[in-house]
Amino acid sequence: MGLMSRNTGLKTSNISRTTQTRTAVSTASGAILPKPDKTPFGLIRMTIVVVPFLYVGTLISKNFAALLEEHDIFVPEDDDDDD
Repeated sequence: MGLMSRNTGLKTSNISRTTQTRTAVSTASGAILPKPDKTPFGLIRMTIVVVPFLYVGTLISKNFAALLEEHDIFVPEDDDDDD
């Protein structure tokens, strides 16, 4: 066996070639493991998680926009394009 190296040319290696097995889906003997248990993540659970974070994010952005406007850091200009 040989490996090509960039500077030294042909270099011998004592690395043994083994077959890779996935132990997550099979046992050492090769038997396939049963499917893992699935935790149902229903619409109610998703709503319980998403809605409070959306509400908190809305409050933070609203308060930050008021702070920026109060300190005249970002104040939208009033465009009078009706003329």
